[in-house]
Amino acid sequence: MTTGDRATEPAVIWARPQRAGRGPRPAHSRDSIAAEAVRIADAEGIEAVSMRRVAAGIGAGTMSLYNYVPRKEDLYELMVDAVSAEYELTPPTGDWRADLLALARQTRQLMQRHPWLPRLLSPVHGFSPNALRYLEHSLACLAPLEASDGEKLELIAAINGTVATYVAGELALAERSRQLPWSEAEEQGVRAAWLGSRLATGEYPHLAAALASATPVTTAGPDLTAAFDRSMARLLTAWGS
Repeated sequence: MTTGDRATEPAVIWARPQRAGRGPRPAHSRDSIAAEAVRIADAEGIEAVSMRRVAAGIGAGTMSLYNYVPRKEDLYELMVDAVSAEYELTPPTGDWRADLLALARQTRQLMQRHPWLPRLLSPVHGFSPNALRYLEHSLACLAPLEASDGEKLELIAAINGTVATYVAGELALAERSRQLPWSEAEEQGVRAAWLGSRLATGEYPHLAAALASATPVTTAGPDLTAAFDRSMARLLTAWGS
């Protein structure tokens, strides 16, 4: 039962019928509702998603939408599950590190396609149908790893948390670049020149040595994909060694 946008009792959306109440065959589906919410979020951001907007998008009345989705939190869960269906889960190769790196790359791409997704990640949404499919596949990939099931779940969570943090930084950098009145190359050039002048003072010998041995950054900016792969490889190497 619901009152406005507030459920009056706890319930799992997946345990509910597609549409509450009696009457004719449902005119809408959870898939169509989730697809419209995802479309709005992809185009305008998660802040633009509301029960009213989604209802208008599928040609339903706002109050009638509550018969399908009792609360906004349920709508968010439908959205997370809908985009989680985009994973391509191929059979494990037997190399658990390679398999998890491939999954992490997919997660990064998924979050880049749907920039609002990291904000909705929650243990509450972790057991939707497609999330269960993802977790089952991840654990199958981890079968060769000598670790407890609890440790394997912790590793999966650590990977997803790392990917979410990395992508959040990428998205923030991309948004900043779009707002600059000059090119990213000009920005990088000016900052590199200033940093070089500070390192030349000799006040930061450790930092100067570290940067001298680091992968060069071009005026186009760092290779974020290569940096992502290196970060994930370090995380995965720390397990099972």
